[in-house]
Amino acid sequence: MARRFISFEGIDGSGKSTQARLLAAHLRATGHDVVLTREPGGSPGAEEIRALLLRGEADRWSAETEILLFTAARRDHLERTIRPALGRGATVVTDRFADSTRVYQGITRGDLRGIVDRLHALMIGVEPDLTFVVDIAPATGLARAAARSDGEQRFEGMGLAMQEAMRAGFLALAQDFPERVRIIDGDRPADAIAADIAAQLR
Repeated sequence: MARRFISFEGIDGSGKSTQARLLAAHLRATGHDVVLTREPGGSPGAEEIRALLLRGEADRWSAETEILLFTAARRDHLERTIRPALGRGATVVTDRFADSTRVYQGITRGDLRGIVDRLHALMIGVEPDLTFVVDIAPATGLARAAARSDGEQRFEGMGLAMQEAMRAGFLALAQDFPERVRIIDGDRPADAIAADIAAQLR
């Protein structure tokens, strides 16, 4: 497999982080150079911005401010992690990328998709080669996310209606980007999901 830029997306608690780790491990086991990363984060500066975005009260930032913070984090991630890895021929597997901003801030936090897309074109200008959206019932995902103890639950604090809107937004990505987005049934054991993803990658 040639170098690729692969992203995982989905609502909170969907299992996408687990699947990103499993795919990276699978590719490494078959001899590939793989960089596993995440957003917001993936570089020292972007990790600092992550703490600002994912902690605190739900109304800490407006959607417009979130767009700017996420884009700043993504730009640093792109410069310091993604581009260098792709440049040396590695495959990059990221837990979230620009599609999350399209859904979270562009759709569910207001009619801001145009702003997200314009800022993305101006400052990022890169899309993954392949995106897996791990789809799960919003109530199930919210329950899983609420059980975590990492303190990064600002978006989960926005409630079930937000999760339902996000799920609809992620499913719509397959209509917007049919050449790269694959919807994966996340209501299965993790190993079955991982086998499905590996098969689709082949």
